[in-house]
Amino acid sequence: MALDMDVNSNGPRTFVQTAQTIGELDRWEQISEDEVAMAADMTRRNELSGGTPVVRDFEQVWREWIGTRFAVSVVNGTSALYSAYFGLGVGPGDEVVCPINTWICSIAPALLLGARPVFCDIDPDTLLIDPDDMARKITPKTRCICAVHLWGNVCDMDAIIAVSKETGVPVVEDCSHAHGAKYKGKMCGAVGHVGAWSLQGSKAVSAGEGGVVATNDIDAFERACLVGQVNRIAGIDLVGAKYEELQPLGLGMKFRAHPLGIGIATVQLRKLPELNQRRAAYFAEVEAGLATIPGLRAMTVYQGVERGGYYGFPVIHDPEAMGGLPTSEYVERLKTRGLRASLSPYPNLHDLPLFAKGFDIFTRNRGPLCAEEGYRGYKQGDFPKAELALKRTVFLPVLSDPIPGAAQTVLQVLREAARDAG
Repeated sequence: MALDMDVNSNGPRTFVQTAQTIGELDRWEQISEDEVAMAADMTRRNELSGGTPVVRDFEQVWREWIGTRFAVSVVNGTSALYSAYFGLGVGPGDEVVCPINTWICSIAPALLLGARPVFCDIDPDTLLIDPDDMARKITPKTRCICAVHLWGNVCDMDAIIAVSKETGVPVVEDCSHAHGAKYKGKMCGAVGHVGAWSLQGSKAVSAGEGGVVATNDIDAFERACLVGQVNRIAGIDLVGAKYEELQPLGLGMKFRAHPLGIGIATVQLRKLPELNQRRAAYFAEVEAGLATIPGLRAMTVYQGVERGGYYGFPVIHDPEAMGGLPTSEYVERLKTRGLRASLSPYPNLHDLPLFAKGFDIFTRNRGPLCAEEGYRGYKQGDFPKAELALKRTVFLPVLSDPIPGAAQTVLQVLREAARDAG
């Protein structure tokens, strides 16, 4: 899976947008003849736009799988989050609390709804949102919490839901990295108020580009449909009378997924249980072996969590326990030995000028990131746990169909690179 960043000396860093195998250790091929046949059959039927039978069937399967009353497909994970935020009434003057170490798309939709991001620190052992710091950041203006199940790991949802119940602030689960993950037997995406998934090309379930919104909240669902399902609204299941006069055009926006992508995702979803099983076994073998390598440890997984999606494989590096070897130098040693390892591909969001300095999004000194509107920005030192984690986290390759002995090969390289430290 491609989480690497290409570095072009003549331009900025860019993210690879398509999943890939990683050489001889992995036999996985993401796209098979089944996906090709699905796309071909749909094309022959001219099933190319709107809420086609394949799209409707996929949404029905998704809501039954997640265990929610409602689900609708959208064009990508960003629009899924936009729909989720809009569904919960996020708008100008509101605040959305979000972890600082996630991908920008977790919070960007809130900006374009006129809401201000309020970042919180993380638990450096799980790399997930710190519920205590999250709770401290809630104000009377907070309209929503975004809990991101980063890298396939799952947030402490008991603590997050407890804060939600105490404050009345709803929770959006960003499940883009965590397809099929569970929290105490319940599917992620059905624990909070609204779940959102990306089906982008490198995700465990891929539509090339696509996304899903799911919820039990009829008002949040109907509003999500209003904002992005123009000309589909009249046929959405269980639409009530509240917004009937706005059918079928809603607010005139299209976030509808392309049916061919959803057809591909339909096939991919059938493969997910086996994919998660193989990735889980590989992760477990490597993580168990880390106990033999001073200076490396697995990230913490909360009790009752079943990871899913496994979008990245972070492990925690302790330079002092590895003879003072800096994390960046350790990563270079791994790469020299042929292991595709890296530091975090995601910057902490307060390191981006957009959030550090602010930005006049709507021009004329308007918008949630304007100093004139009270935005003060962020600086180094504001999120010490996330800043330390960024420096100390090593990302190992995710193997989806590893050859026999692949995990031990990875562990051997990890040991060799650490052996001469100090």
